[in-house]
Amino acid sequence: MALELGDYPRQETTCLRCGATVQLRFAGACEACVAELDARYTGEARAVEAAEYVPKMNVTPNAVALKDD
Repeated sequence: MALELGDYPRQETTCLRCGATVQLRFAGACEACVAELDARYTGEARAVEAAEYVPKMNVTPNAVALKDD
């Protein structure tokens, strides 16, 4: 099932960020706030080095798993 924006008319709503009264389909930030946030917080991809995961050795194997058939 796809979401059709035409099924949801714009209603007079208060912007959750700046408090201005605007026409929105869903509660959230107005178009001006969204544009300001997009300009301020540009997403830039970067490579992040992480330490290699080493599992803890304090876990004992399950007796059923070690049982020879």
